[in-house]
Amino acid sequence: VQLQASGGGSVQSGGSLRLSCTGSQRLSAFNAMNWYRQAPGTQRTLVATITPYGHTNYADSVKGRFTISSDNAKNTIYLQMNNLKPEDTAVYYCNVEEALINSVLDHWGQGTQVTVSS
Repeated sequence: VQLQASGGGSVQSGGSLRLSCTGSQRLSAFNAMNWYRQAPGTQRTLVATITPYGHTNYADSVKGRFTISSDNAKNTIYLQMNNLKPEDTAVYYCNVEEALINSVLDHWGQGTQVTVSS
């Protein structure tokens, strides 16, 4: 599967952005759909997860501010980010997990930059 992320940009603290990630095939066929982020000099970390059943999970740092959702008809997942803070500045990556017989294969989008200024 190929993933195309978009929607990043530069906003001031307290602003909002919505990221989109469109897949070349049905994303609901995968185990889970995720958004990760990576700030300069840090490891990539999980931000939010949604399963094909609609169950969601969030990192503590974004709970109450970010919302992950999916549109199966469009093969797209979204990350609505509200009340953005400078510490949310990072490259955001979408990811889907493909279940193999004894392991999981990760598929990644190309990343989209989010910059939040104070």
